[in-house]
Amino acid sequence: MRIHTVQSSPDLLERKTGRANPDSAAPPKKLMTVTPFNITFIDCRQGGAEDLFRELRNKLSPRGDVVSEAGRQRTIELFGEALSPLDVVQRICEDVRTTGVDAVLDYTARLDGKQLTPETIRVQPEEFEAATDAVSSGFLQTVRQIRDNVAEFQSAVLPADAVVTRSVNDGTVELRQRHLPMKRVGICVPGGAAAYPSTVLMTAVPAITAGVPEIAVVVPPTEFGGYNNDMLATCHEIGITEVYRVGGAQAVAALAYGVDRITRVDKIVGPGNLFVALAKQHVFGDVDIDSIAGPSEVIVLADASAKAEFIAADLISQAEHSPGSGVLITWHEPLIAEVRGALDRQLAELQRGDLARQSLVDYGALILAGDESEAAELTDMLAPEHLHISMADPESMLSRIQNAGAIFMGHYTPVAIGDYVAGPSHVLPTGGTARFANGLASTDFMKRSSVICYDRQSLAGDADVVRLMAEKEGLTAHSASVDVRLRDS
Repeated sequence: MRIHTVQSSPDLLERKTGRANPDSAAPPKKLMTVTPFNITFIDCRQGGAEDLFRELRNKLSPRGDVVSEAGRQRTIELFGEALSPLDVVQRICEDVRTTGVDAVLDYTARLDGKQLTPETIRVQPEEFEAATDAVSSGFLQTVRQIRDNVAEFQSAVLPADAVVTRSVNDGTVELRQRHLPMKRVGICVPGGAAAYPSTVLMTAVPAITAGVPEIAVVVPPTEFGGYNNDMLATCHEIGITEVYRVGGAQAVAALAYGVDRITRVDKIVGPGNLFVALAKQHVFGDVDIDSIAGPSEVIVLADASAKAEFIAADLISQAEHSPGSGVLITWHEPLIAEVRGALDRQLAELQRGDLARQSLVDYGALILAGDESEAAELTDMLAPEHLHISMADPESMLSRIQNAGAIFMGHYTPVAIGDYVAGPSHVLPTGGTARFANGLASTDFMKRSSVICYDRQSLAGDADVVRLMAEKEGLTAHSASVDVRLRDS
């Protein structure tokens, strides 16, 4: 791939970075243009765009040090001083750690406007039953279908115990790797702008499939969260009985440290806003976490056989999360203009079209690569959460891609099918972390231990290896722990 320093027009540089271009007197060759609604267009054939790709990636990564004016005023109201999101999270987590449920309830009242008590914070059995009675039979059947699809896939990927035996000095060595489910897991489910029963299914069912005996769900005390019939009915249908009406950083801290009425967990999974993401980062080490999630994102890799209307719909479907990123990478030049037109048409017709449009302006891009190889390299560089290979022969591209959370193959596999029904979890690595992280799976709820068994003869056979290495490292007690077992009694 031909990568050089990114050049842009002075006005575009200032819009993106907040800085004037120091070389504005002599405008450089323009490599980027924008559509009528300002979605970035990059023509890599003119030299490459590594810096801009990094900028796109950085914009999608969770940041805890940026304070908006609205956020500044809000933190002054709540805390008496202007705090960054990271400062807020640290304050909340420390208060919950030291004060317990009182801090959880206080922040729930101050941040969510809900006056709850230790007795009312937990959803009661009769509330689950009432919610289930209130939803349609069709919705419950859909929940069962998704549950079964997820369980089928997650069962298939569960690891099997491994056993290795070898003979040493006429003795026997047995080595095993044992897998056991975690005892207790916490799940964060969003509930601010909409209800997300799919998140319950995509997080809890893998844990249930792994055999986790205790699962605690935390969800904000809102009409889309802890008071939402669809949410509570979904939990009831899959056997979740422990749901708490608490959200944000205080919910994460309660799960991590344990408070009165909420027992601490071993692992916290599930998406949330910036404060949830930063809180998960803060408590990591006290508990395990799945990831530090950022905005949703998709890259569509498309050839000449792709339909512009399909691609536009895919880009918008992630952008409507607001924030969310949609990026097209193609080496078929006519597709750029076709997708641009399709975006304009579809955005004008959608309920959340204005929100999706702004997301595409802020985080989207239409990228023209020189060829298929360059397109694959660019995709690996961005390491997207979702990758849709919209090609006549998607398998030919799949072998070139290393970094992606979930990969959708062909023209008739939109990301939405993975979000809701296919089977793999829709909790996926974002912000470029697909370079090293994986999507949530039943395997993430398993603990792995090695089991080692020697008899006297096999210990004698390997004793010299231990003695030599212990001498090299100056750890004589290691050697002595073998020798004491081999002395004649």
